[in-house]
Amino acid sequence: MPQKLILASTSPYRRELLGRLGLPFEIANPRVDETPLPGEAPESLALRLAEAKARAVAADHPDALIIGSDQVATVDGEIYGKPGSHDNAVAQLRTLSGRTVNFFTALCVLDARSGEADVRGVPTLVGFRELTDDEIENYLRREPAYNCAGSAKSEGLGVALLSSMRGDDPTALVGLPLIALCDMLRRHGVAVL
Repeated sequence: MPQKLILASTSPYRRELLGRLGLPFEIANPRVDETPLPGEAPESLALRLAEAKARAVAADHPDALIIGSDQVATVDGEIYGKPGSHDNAVAQLRTLSGRTVNFFTALCVLDARSGEADVRGVPTLVGFRELTDDEIENYLRREPAYNCAGSAKSEGLGVALLSSMRGDDPTALVGLPLIALCDMLRRHGVAVL
């Protein structure tokens, strides 16, 4: 019998992306403290959290393949998380205006039976245009991206804030790199096709 597939995330974006593969899966809330460790690099943080999320639900699903993911938006070692409010989103977009941001998405597939974790990181470099205050306000009024790292939804109107995107997997920017995930699932014996 194939292993049950668990997505260790309550993100609607990750749920929608995983649903594209047409595989049956369940959702589990990982309840992980996402506070960076002292001196922890943004990419290391994302990799650690992706695995921690998968491991956090393993006890409740000991026979499953568990998918954990985390994303950080970073410029020059500074992390830009989910803004949570309009004022924070405005401040983030002002800071990111005219800059290139690394949206680093970490992915973990954990075999709960063996405890073996396959962890990978997928960077996407996103260039933000020089933004005016009016553009920022108009954007956030139309698409309040308060639960998105970097305060912009590239899959929505947020694309109008951008000048470029460079990466190997367009789904990584939304929060779950499906190209890497398909490869990882195949390595664990899951037939995606």
